[in-house]
Amino acid sequence: MSKPAIPLKTGAEIEIMDEANRIVWEVLDAVAAAVKPGVTTQALDDIAERECLRRGAVPSFKGYSGYPKSLCVSINDVIVHGIPSVRAIIREGDLVSVDFGVTWRGYCGDAALTVTVGEVDPGARRLVTVTRECLDRAVEQTRPGSTVGDIGNAVQTHAEENGFSVIRDFVGHGIGTRMHEPPQVPNFGRPGDGPELLEGMVLAIEPMVCEGGNGVSIDDDGWTARTNDGKMAAHFEFSVAVTSSGARILGLAGR
Repeated sequence: MSKPAIPLKTGAEIEIMDEANRIVWEVLDAVAAAVKPGVTTQALDDIAERECLRRGAVPSFKGYSGYPKSLCVSINDVIVHGIPSVRAIIREGDLVSVDFGVTWRGYCGDAALTVTVGEVDPGARRLVTVTRECLDRAVEQTRPGSTVGDIGNAVQTHAEENGFSVIRDFVGHGIGTRMHEPPQVPNFGRPGDGPELLEGMVLAIEPMVCEGGNGVSIDDDGWTARTNDGKMAAHFEFSVAVTSSGARILGLAGR
């Protein structure tokens, strides 16, 4: 069976996706500013949905494969897909990863970041720093002629050189008129492996890095993904267009 074709976007489509991701980052800025001890993760979801709707966009996670909220909020050992709740209260020392997506003019935007809350353990703070550096190294590989394996290898190498591990159960992805399009973009791999990057591809690149092992367990809610060993995890994500001059991180121009 042949593999699904990887959609290529025109310049005009990439401009719309840049608008979509600008909305995503405006919402994430509002959410991140509200991350403080005593705040519930449901309160963060309320902010995200309100800020999204008032900009005329649609929160694309809500209802996606049955996901019940607009925002994913993942605390400490939760890697991704934490469901906001009035019972989940942010505390001093937490790592809080927030992941958000919108649909705007028929195209999707998707991004994530991890926020440190107050005085954080030095090892956890270093985890956040290294995860963000992993994303930067992945973006450096996002250019015509590189491969998906080059991106994954950049993430894996930097994480492991710093004593951390990368999650293998969840990966990045193409993005466009649908939230998830080909190709998958793992955070591990060998240079030169996988599909070649072509001008017009747009990829959601999202390192998920852990203090301990990379084993994953899923809560009974069917969504919340945790580290098996209870160690901390961090998550950052950009939507990145492959252009003739290299990577263009969507939504961040002028910030």
